[in-house]
Amino acid sequence: MSPAKRRLLFERLRALDPHPKSELEFTTPFELLVAVVLSAQATDKSVNKATAELYPVANTPAKIAALGIAGLIPYISSIGLFRMKAKNVIALCEQLLRDHGGTVPRTREALEKLPGVGRKTANVVLNVAFGEPTIAVDTHIFRVANRTGLAPGKTPDDVEAALMKVVPAEFRQNAHHWLILHGRYTCVARAPKCPECAIRDVCAWRDKTPPPVKRKAA
Repeated sequence: MSPAKRRLLFERLRALDPHPKSELEFTTPFELLVAVVLSAQATDKSVNKATAELYPVANTPAKIAALGIAGLIPYISSIGLFRMKAKNVIALCEQLLRDHGGTVPRTREALEKLPGVGRKTANVVLNVAFGEPTIAVDTHIFRVANRTGLAPGKTPDDVEAALMKVVPAEFRQNAHHWLILHGRYTCVARAPKCPECAIRDVCAWRDKTPPPVKRKAA
């Protein structure tokens, strides 16, 4: 994809949603961190439902740590892999209290040392909570980047590196949101909604979904 097409792609996505936001519900960096850890292989909707019950009861490292694994599980049991996630969240809270005074660190290195936090989670927290121009590559962004030709890559890390090189600086802060929402609602895995896609003319994908056939009136 040419630089001109990349710019046009982001201009179109920005026009549709000038101020994109995460669909996870949170009020503090810590609430966001826990929500992102819980969201692995789960929908934002299911995480929001769980945290709506959890956060009024416990929304700080000290309060969630006090619940313990057994006490946390009932709040998140509707989310996939809840037992492993409960273990990670409790360990994460204990490490925040022990090493960071109960606050969420603002560096990638420190974030990735927390239980249950990988590069993608760290990128989300850095971008959404702290305003860093990072791009967290999930399955949606990986698909969009490869399908469109925006930033092809064989692995999420490859795609992230490519995006950081080719996304114009003025769009980098919000690129994560625009691409994930586009993949979630338009460039879906099966039967992508190409006929109604705002960037279909700059997309390099050859197997675009054709428009519906109009039937002639009898």
